[in-house]
Amino acid sequence: MPRIAVVDTARAEAGVLATLSAVKAKIGMTPNLFSTFAQSPAVLNGYVGFSDALAKGALTARQREIIALTVAQANGCEYCLAAHSLMGKGAGLSPDGLRKARAGTADDTTDAAIARFARRVLEAKGQVADADLTAARSAGLDDGRLLEIIANVAINVLTNYTNNAAQTVIDFPKVDLTLQPA
Repeated sequence: MPRIAVVDTARAEAGVLATLSAVKAKIGMTPNLFSTFAQSPAVLNGYVGFSDALAKGALTARQREIIALTVAQANGCEYCLAAHSLMGKGAGLSPDGLRKARAGTADDTTDAAIARFARRVLEAKGQVADADLTAARSAGLDDGRLLEIIANVAINVLTNYTNNAAQTVIDFPKVDLTLQPA
């Protein structure tokens, strides 16, 4: 049972209902995370706006999913692992690619650098070393992409922490939190 309930749509504001309807139209369902965020229209709309803005950035959908999986695994967020495993598959990640993303790596050099930098940002709470920036730049990541990685880590921390605190009911195919070796 969730510790923070999904919003009661019978009592929700018209703006919240409109946002939830737009989410459903876009992805075909209204995930429980969004219905939980809807308890605060500011959080719901802030998340949707930030997510939409990041989707228009330089990072590909696959790269954003790699970051989401890296962060969800590190934060032990079963809800986000389930959601992003499904979305990662849709973005072109193979089962091995999903596993590698969860482990903070990838086969592609650029994607691996993105996952590594995301993991360092998370582990260092943003206080990355000069060597982390040098390594990321050496792998071809410019400052714009570095900022987008940081922003994607931040938005995923928001969803991870919300789901972990709320104990959001998982409405995606469940994924075992234990990372299996290759």
